[in-house]
Amino acid sequence: MSKPGTLWSDLEKKFRARFPEFSAKLPAFIELTRFDRPIGIFLLLWPTIGALWIAAEGFPDFDLFLIFVLGTTVMRAAGCAVNDFADYKIDGHVSRTEKRPLARGALTRRDAFVCFLFFSTLGFVLVLFTNTLTIQLAFGAIVVVAAYPFMKRFTNLPQVVLGVAFSWGILMAFSAQTESIPSAAFLLFVANALWTVAYDTEYAMVDREFDKEIGVKSTAILFGEADKLMIGSLQAMFIIAMWLAGNRFELATPYYISLVVASGLLAYQQFLIKDRTPGFCFRAFLNNNWVGAVIFIGIFLSYL
Repeated sequence: MSKPGTLWSDLEKKFRARFPEFSAKLPAFIELTRFDRPIGIFLLLWPTIGALWIAAEGFPDFDLFLIFVLGTTVMRAAGCAVNDFADYKIDGHVSRTEKRPLARGALTRRDAFVCFLFFSTLGFVLVLFTNTLTIQLAFGAIVVVAAYPFMKRFTNLPQVVLGVAFSWGILMAFSAQTESIPSAAFLLFVANALWTVAYDTEYAMVDREFDKEIGVKSTAILFGEADKLMIGSLQAMFIIAMWLAGNRFELATPYYISLVVASGLLAYQQFLIKDRTPGFCFRAFLNNNWVGAVIFIGIFLSYL
């Protein structure tokens, strides 16, 4: 009997022999979809499963939980692929992105587009196991995901489009669990969009000087010297909207404690970006994973 390690090695060799071109590009595809950098998955996942928990008033149907975890993962991959498809000429002029697969020639635009179609199709197949309303919403999700990367050429508010894209799963979570979207769910939607604009502005601050040179638009450029004030205002509105949503859904004390902790984390981000140093702005962006995790824990504990 073959040992597990030997069996895996044999399967890998057979796969590489059968699909040599794809095997050679596999590491680049992992980079393209950012599976090696899961922060985007978490930022998308926490509010989505939090909404699913609220919709179910506790642990959701396990099949829906699995669908949304997998769906979040594959749609984030699709979004990254179409983003690099759109930015293939831009990424090579920015130090942080110049080594991305398309920018350095490891993959072609066709590879990125096929990758986008593959993961979008996979996400849509997962949604087919839900209900009609959720399937209808899925079409909107794909449109927004595909449109976002091109917005930075036409508007200084591409982060708003990203906010809609990253909040769409909240509406789909309610529709999948309850076959309806209560009005209070839109409070969560708006709150998450505000938060997304705030943290993606922190992210855009990292590349602001490069973006100015090559003509890419962002809220970081739009806000200018008022960037820290605007981020703080968006973060405050996010917490207020989440507080109001908690009242509407009658969440328990642990949820409100989580909002206090999240507020402390957001204040820490203000400290990190105080000098607008790119490295610290990026750390502030990454810190939002903990904001999402803390609030989800508050939701989870509210239903115990």
